[in-house]
Amino acid sequence: MRSTAPPIGLPGSHAWADSPRESATVSFGQWLSSPPLDRFPNAQGTPFDNVHQLNPNVVTIKAGGSVNFIVSGLHNIIIYDDGTEPEDINANLTRLTTNPNPPTVPIIDDPNNRIYRGLDPTLQPRDRVEVVNFSTPGTYLVICGVLPHFNQGMYGYVRVLP
Repeated sequence: MRSTAPPIGLPGSHAWADSPRESATVSFGQWLSSPPLDRFPNAQGTPFDNVHQLNPNVVTIKAGGSVNFIVSGLHNIIIYDDGTEPEDINANLTRLTTNPNPPTVPIIDDPNNRIYRGLDPTLQPRDRVEVVNFSTPGTYLVICGVLPHFNQGMYGYVRVLP
């Protein structure tokens, strides 16, 4: 009897799913569908309409690869260098967003070990993509810089293998 499992290394096989890739995709926040949410024609949604999580929480890529952060909602991507943990972040260091409409929100502004900070979310559409390259092996902390979201546990990791 022939096996129906895909060959090792092809999409759908566990070896492929567990191996490092050139790139990965992370949903950085997600819009709710229960209760129903109608954003048409261009409603931005509210903080209560959004899941403040990274999904998946950990991705693995090869050095020189990238992560496509698909941002849904009012979120600010901040990435910290290899070995940084959430408790290392000084969340008391903040700055306000620049657009007063919506009201300004505090963004974490801890520069220690920060290697990337994304766009001011109040000046951007609520749906966008930011692609970040990782050239050096390590485990990088990725947080939402919007202070209340970080305090709710909105963070994850990018593992970069040689």
